[in-house]
Amino acid sequence: MSWQDFLARHQVGDVLDGVVTQQAPFGSFVEAEGCTGLAYQQTWPVGARVTVRILEIDPANQRFSLAAA
Repeated sequence: MSWQDFLARHQVGDVLDGVVTQQAPFGSFVEAEGCTGLAYQQTWPVGARVTVRILEIDPANQRFSLAAA
């Protein structure tokens, strides 16, 4: 799914299923529907399937923030 498709289908508060693709000192990157967002202060193992909620969408920078659902 492209970023524009993602924006058209989702909004803040939506719950998504995704897969952790990368760990960072400040959180976990989660890929959901072809786009990757950051779950701040979450330490899930790479490859884990997680359910997350969209906290914020930044269309200008093509980013979105996530939290455990």
